[in-house]
Amino acid sequence: MQICERVLIGLAAAVLLPAQPYDLVLQGGTVVDARNSVSARRDVAIQARKIAAVAPNIPASQARKTVDVSGLYVTPGLIDIHVHVFAGEGPEYMGQSSVFPDDHSFRNGVTTMVDAGSSGWKSFPDFKRRTIDRSRTRVLAMLNIIGTGMGGNGTTEQNTADMDPEATADRVKQYREHIVGIKTAHFRAPNWTAVEKALEAARKAGTYLMVDFGQFHAERPFEELVTKRLRPGDIYTHAYLPWVPMLENGKVRDFLFEARKRGVIFDVGHGGGSFVFRHAVPAIQQGFLPDSISTDLHVSSMNGGMKDMTNVMSKFVNIGMTMDQVIAASTWHPARQIKREELGHLSVGAIADVVVLRLEQGQFGYVDVYGARLRGNKRISAEMTIKDGQVMWDRNGLASPDWDKLGPDYGQQQR
Repeated sequence: MQICERVLIGLAAAVLLPAQPYDLVLQGGTVVDARNSVSARRDVAIQARKIAAVAPNIPASQARKTVDVSGLYVTPGLIDIHVHVFAGEGPEYMGQSSVFPDDHSFRNGVTTMVDAGSSGWKSFPDFKRRTIDRSRTRVLAMLNIIGTGMGGNGTTEQNTADMDPEATADRVKQYREHIVGIKTAHFRAPNWTAVEKALEAARKAGTYLMVDFGQFHAERPFEELVTKRLRPGDIYTHAYLPWVPMLENGKVRDFLFEARKRGVIFDVGHGGGSFVFRHAVPAIQQGFLPDSISTDLHVSSMNGGMKDMTNVMSKFVNIGMTMDQVIAASTWHPARQIKREELGHLSVGAIADVVVLRLEQGQFGYVDVYGARLRGNKRISAEMTIKDGQVMWDRNGLASPDWDKLGPDYGQQQR
């Protein structure tokens, strides 16, 4: 065949064959994207690990693979901003209670985790080497004001001599790609030393502070923390902690609404001891919703009432939040809080972190940290998790072909 004839045949074939610009299209789901104010039936196309299109109808002919997600929710990948995933050696690194991120992330729709203070400026390089660099999950970090990081013996966080704002801020500046904030936790003394040192580090680094208040004291009142000490954009985690002075005669106290109005962020941080229905139910009924939903994932919490991210989300949808509100508090809101606005949305050109969620109807039970049960009729579960355009979790094989349509010899190829 002459060269010119082969060229003509090739051009004709190119005209006849439909273009396939998309690697994957999710068809028929309800897209919920808080950043773009979308809550509607849409198709989502992914190409080259980015969101390529979000539209009412993307033809299957334009994709190499299509997945029918009718009846399901399609959302940005979930962002859990309070976890403990420094599974190091020994209690000084929370090694006995931290978990490995990939064991818990994708199966629960989570594509980004933020370790909340397990490492400090001294131990962060080890945390990066052990966990961040080895994980398929996107792992970010808040740096503990304690140089060695969060301890497992209860005394580490009391060491004020190991609170070095200058060194902490320098480490943040050195690893801006990975460190997104400062954390202080579990401080017991009746003074503001830990908060003051952590705030100083946050100011020097130009970032925000997350506070786990530890023990409560009359000399160090919670109300002062959220109405005077914390700045707009700073985060109080464990919003529904049993000891937070949240209710007065069954009503949410005014100072909490005042704190929120001035820009303080309230994060769930469920954990193994920091969430009770007797606070969460009346608070949500009265309009005091969490700004972000997070797990405080660690060995104890995952085996207690917390369990996982979708279980915590399920609690809030059963208490009275809408699916749109719960999804926003698990995607776009935390992305803004940690100043990573390239995450948490499905804008064209954004990183293709996508989760497909199922909202089941039935009879379910949810337990708080004291074993009190909430009966519910809704449960959220993760059907599929896509990170950077790659399917990482597919509970029911939605993206897989039926075995009996692959021919008798499938799977025989040499690996």
